[in-house]
Amino acid sequence: MATQSPFFGKRTGDTDSLTSRPAPLVGTPTNLSGSPVHPSSLVNAQAASAAAGGSPMKEGGSKLTVGPNIKLKGVEITDCDTLIVEGLVEATMDSRVMQIAEQGAFKGSAEIDIAEIHGLFDGNLTVREKLVIHATGKVTGKVRYSKIVIEEGGQLSGEISFGASGAKSVETNKPLQSA
Repeated sequence: MATQSPFFGKRTGDTDSLTSRPAPLVGTPTNLSGSPVHPSSLVNAQAASAAAGGSPMKEGGSKLTVGPNIKLKGVEITDCDTLIVEGLVEATMDSRVMQIAEQGAFKGSAEIDIAEIHGLFDGNLTVREKLVIHATGKVTGKVRYSKIVIEEGGQLSGEISFGASGAKSVETNKPLQSA
């Protein structure tokens, strides 16, 4: 006789129920109960997410999030598609996208395709495609960019260069602020 355990409705002493369910094939997605999930339901969920304004899941995209009150110091970040900084990062990195939250800070050197700054960046920043500095953002140091957007209140100071070659250079001693 199987007896009812007070934890999560599991039965003790009834091991046949555990082995009677067929194991899913390796690589087959399962839900939390361990039941296989039909691939069409995954596609429908991704399509619904995209329709709701979320981006569909990207194959092979690697994402690193440094949460609030986390300090990551003295590292080299590689093979990271997206870095989200909510705490403090002192590093060297080459990535596709970097997002610095309002309370986040990045100190060091970064080569990025797209950078979105709500917080603080201090160091060497090379942005291959687009640099966006929001109203609460502050970027200081040696900055190279292809395209730039600075919201009213956003700050940019240091050695600023347009383009990857750095041929055109403008020195500033005070923060640039949009009008």
